[in-house]
Amino acid sequence: MAITAAMVKELRESTGAGMMDAKKALVETDGDMEAAVDWLRTKGLAKAAKKSGRTAAEGLVAVLVEGGKGVAVEVNSETDFVAKNGEFQTMVAGIAKAALGVNTVEELAEADLGGKSVATTLTDKIATIGENMTLRRLEKLEGDIVVSYVHNAATEGMGKIGVLVALTGGDEAIGKQVAMHIAAVNPAALSEADLDPAIVEKERQVQIDIARESGKPDAVIEKMIVGRMQKFVAESTLLSQQFVVNPDLTVEAAAKEAGATITGFVRVEVGEGIVVEKEDFAAEVAKAAQG
Repeated sequence: MAITAAMVKELRESTGAGMMDAKKALVETDGDMEAAVDWLRTKGLAKAAKKSGRTAAEGLVAVLVEGGKGVAVEVNSETDFVAKNGEFQTMVAGIAKAALGVNTVEELAEADLGGKSVATTLTDKIATIGENMTLRRLEKLEGDIVVSYVHNAATEGMGKIGVLVALTGGDEAIGKQVAMHIAAVNPAALSEADLDPAIVEKERQVQIDIARESGKPDAVIEKMIVGRMQKFVAESTLLSQQFVVNPDLTVEAAAKEAGATITGFVRVEVGEGIVVEKEDFAAEVAKAAQG
């Protein structure tokens, strides 16, 4: 029987399954809609799909470096409990390994992981573990030397914050110190040239508004803004920040003393930017009871 787009759409809407899973179910059951629903249920795919609307803001960031290439991958779950699950951690480690061979998160979703795509592996894991999971981000970094660091490590190479630092010259020791600084301070960019112009302009407008409240003349305000923006850039950019290991030096100066030049960095923190809806206890219990 020919499987039409309308049939796939109907099955997706009734089960919440993904497009490819719905199409496969119809092919396997020769277009029998009821049988296709049962096929999805037996595979755990319909159940997994029902969980896809839940907010997944916990999880892990995994970092991996091979040669001069490093990757940081964020895989989210609904609860921190799952992030501590050995089965989940093994999957995330495998995803990080697969990430070395791709360039985007979309490519990673289709990459092979033990004979299945990463996306399919995630769907299967949702069904077995019982929580929504998402492959959220892939960041890559290359350099003469790339050093990784994990803050709040759950296990080797993965935790709540993952950092990669690229260096020319120096060694892993200074790279690790800089990575720890990045994890703690969270710089917005490497240098002033790398700052998002929109962020700079927004800060400038905020400082102008604050300065005008003082009632000082415009000429004085202009000088105030210059100084405040210089301070903002110094505090926001990695190379200009005071080094947490030695606050008497900037990060750039500390690296130079170690014979290194920092050429780039990546910092990924689990759940950053995700808006989590708060529910009262009764609502949480009701949701849990519904599966």
